[in-house]
Amino acid sequence: MKRLVTLLFSALLAWLALPGLGLAAEPLAGREFKAISPPLASTKDKIEVIEFFSYGCPHCSDFHPLVSKWSAGLPKDVTFRRVPVSFNRPEWARLARIFYALETTGDLAKLDTAVFIAIHEQRVAFKTDEAVVAWAAGKGVDRKKFADAMSSFAMQSKVQRGDQDATAARIGGVPALAVDGKFLINNEAANSYEDLLRITDSVIAKARQDRKGK
Repeated sequence: MKRLVTLLFSALLAWLALPGLGLAAEPLAGREFKAISPPLASTKDKIEVIEFFSYGCPHCSDFHPLVSKWSAGLPKDVTFRRVPVSFNRPEWARLARIFYALETTGDLAKLDTAVFIAIHEQRVAFKTDEAVVAWAAGKGVDRKKFADAMSSFAMQSKVQRGDQDATAARIGGVPALAVDGKFLINNEAANSYEDLLRITDSVIAKARQDRKGK
């Protein structure tokens, strides 16, 4: 009888460790995540998740609705920030400026998804700043404010800082997720975008536990 109880208890623990159930499995260092050394600058009061992405990346376009829904349900001790990267490609640097310009004018929430759709479904060519401004104005964005934001020195600095953080995190492609400035999720360990977010959840739990241990 005692042996049966022990077996049942072990089975229960194994069941609880399954994704989405009571206990999250401990993420595997070197396989599911890699240490970022030295760590990126991160918020001290909350665990920050950074998504490195580009509007020009088709994988980022597919991932966008999933990560948006996921980030909206994060615990109160976790924040989410998106960083567009260029990988030193001028056309992707322009796309990164679109993100920051929309953020500056307050139109990001309205047109974020629309940029992905324009590029990957409607095949809109954003080959010049003028083409971008014309597109944004056609969507109801204040033309002058958007054009000024696109061409500002501050915008160039933001793009450079994003690329610097991506380099420091040693990301090999996008989308890429970093947790608490210390852990880079290994995309190759995930079987799907949903699995990628599951791994991220487990790394968030690890970061939370690490903070408690300090």
